[in-house]
Amino acid sequence: MSYEVDEVILSDWPPYAWPKQQKQSVLISKLAELDQIHLSQCPPFAKLKQSMPNIDLNGHPFSPFFPLPVRLFKSQELKSVPQESIIKTMMSSGTSGQSVSKIYLDKRTSALQVKILSKLVTHLIGKQRLPMLVIDCPSTVKNRTKFSARTAGILGFSMYGRDITYALNDDMTINFDALNAFIDKYQGQKKFIFGFTYIVWLHFVEALEQLSKKIDLSESILLHGGGWKKIEANKVTKSHFKSRLANVTAIQSVHNYYGMIEQTGSIFMECKQGHFHCSSWSEVIIRDFKTLQPVKDGNLGLIQLISALPHSYPGHSILSEDIGVKLGEDDCQCGWKGTYFDVLGRVKQAEVRGCSDTYSK
Repeated sequence: MSYEVDEVILSDWPPYAWPKQQKQSVLISKLAELDQIHLSQCPPFAKLKQSMPNIDLNGHPFSPFFPLPVRLFKSQELKSVPQESIIKTMMSSGTSGQSVSKIYLDKRTSALQVKILSKLVTHLIGKQRLPMLVIDCPSTVKNRTKFSARTAGILGFSMYGRDITYALNDDMTINFDALNAFIDKYQGQKKFIFGFTYIVWLHFVEALEQLSKKIDLSESILLHGGGWKKIEANKVTKSHFKSRLANVTAIQSVHNYYGMIEQTGSIFMECKQGHFHCSSWSEVIIRDFKTLQPVKDGNLGLIQLISALPHSYPGHSILSEDIGVKLGEDDCQCGWKGTYFDVLGRVKQAEVRGCSDTYSK
């Protein structure tokens, strides 16, 4: 099977332009190809799929693609390429003492993830590399032997910025010298800011508030994600997050993203209406908590995530432990095509699968 030809076609897909029928036709064809790769090359996946009953009794379009429970990546070695083809092993994070997912990437899968992430990010911020501020500390990316979700996130998104500046010191306090120098240098220019949600909130927004300081980061686009669980106890909503952030930084353009390390690359961006969107390379199905049948739009359930990218491991269809609701498809007021949805939290009593590193304040 030719990866090279396939990847050229795949990376040329438009992010949010295809209507439902066109997208389904192309995506289902690609998923069927991936399913055959993983069934033939990953015996644990083939055994799992053979042993599981059909959970789509109503003939959902994506019913052939059995969703692998995400926690199996913690207990099983799931890969569809020889060990010598693996160039990188991605590891998820979680609370202390918990097992972690291991995601095995070959050269092709890794390159494809980079290509598609680039399409999604540049669709949001533009193709020109912007001055970039990272709301984190530099030591996070210095230890390349521990390639964690947090390290991968910073390195991945840093590809779309230039003159990268870290806003925090290694003790997680604000580095005002570096921050003010960045602001002075790029005053009035468009800037790209990236950070994990809980770090932006705890170590930037709240820190500025406690110091009674305000800074001017207007003309900036903030992309953030991961770690909502760590600030849920403080009842921080999306609107609360944006309003208090704007009050201390003047940032108006704020976009959250949803995704997991088990499907790196095909993340779900938040549109200007505040909804997560599936791109041409991804889809979500909301499933009933007990029966696992797909639920009607507007009803809560478990989020199944589908991605066209994983070739080196069977991550093309995953059942998460996150609660979501499908809001609609192809009719979001933002103008993007595709399914749009919201994420409401984690299933109670489920193992906490943090998508950001554990950090004790």
